[in-house]
Amino acid sequence: MRKQKGFSLIELLIVVAIILIIAAIAIPNLLRARMAANEASAVASIRTINTAMVTYDSSYPDVGFANSLAVLGGVAPCTPSSTTACLIDSVLASGVKSGYNFAAVGAGGPPAVQYYTTATPVTLNQTGTLSFCSFEDGVVRADPTGAPAGSEAACQALNPLYN
Repeated sequence: MRKQKGFSLIELLIVVAIILIIAAIAIPNLLRARMAANEASAVASIRTINTAMVTYDSSYPDVGFANSLAVLGGVAPCTPSSTTACLIDSVLASGVKSGYNFAAVGAGGPPAVQYYTTATPVTLNQTGTLSFCSFEDGVVRADPTGAPAGSEAACQALNPLYN
């Protein structure tokens, strides 16, 4: 009688089934971790926009706050001016980064004396669950529904992200 070498079909099917069970457990955790990372990136990006707005206002006092994200950015090699300030990277200046849509608007004036910035998930419950906003007070606020705050007043009504 000959001795068998290798695995039988049943043994291979059992190994594949075990791998599929492990994957079914791991994939939802991976997706939650990715959403958490996207949300952390969105908060950091809102803070970056806040800093860039204050710097822009200090650098160009006759203009005030920037009227859009594109004005805060610029394509490398970037030469700072009031239309391309080179304060944020070109990815963030495009308005979409790490599963979130970003917007920033200066208001009042001229010079613009107010600004308002938002971050909303590209696909709610897939790229993120929270939306974020901030204005000239620099406090990042979160909306647990993921809906964009429609105005500065709506943003003011939300709870700060961290107490």
